[in-house]
Amino acid sequence: MSEVQQFSFTLEQQEDYAFLVRFDSDLPPLQTDEPAPLGKGTGPNPSRLLAASIANCLSASLLFALRKFKNLPGPIVTTVTAQMERNPQGRLRVGSVSVSIQIDSPAHTLNHLERALEQFEDFCVVTQSVREGIPIEVRVSDSAGTLLN
Repeated sequence: MSEVQQFSFTLEQQEDYAFLVRFDSDLPPLQTDEPAPLGKGTGPNPSRLLAASIANCLSASLLFALRKFKNLPGPIVTTVTAQMERNPQGRLRVGSVSVSIQIDSPAHTLNHLERALEQFEDFCVVTQSVREGIPIEVRVSDSAGTLLN
């Protein structure tokens, strides 16, 4: 039987395209915003958050895989680049994401490096979810709670 976990949190519009993300735990809120000309760029926009989520998940997954084999890889530095493209309808989309992870240890000092490298991507929840596609349900309601779509 599969275990189902869930989380939810809220976003509150601050002004224009700036939102305050209030997480479902004791985490501090996160300010998001669209870059100019729509917003003021006071925080990361959704495309940057998506790229950061992919890069963070891959980095943490690699660290876990290395530590599983008793490695101490030192600090990890990850660079992520998202390529923005227009689809055939002219809508802007995240066309691709490239992630480069650098570990602060020589490869020859790491135990079972080959096995860790073979496994870590498969355990990255965000990357594998994005790769496979995620069903998303969307509902819109008015101030009285009337469902609009």
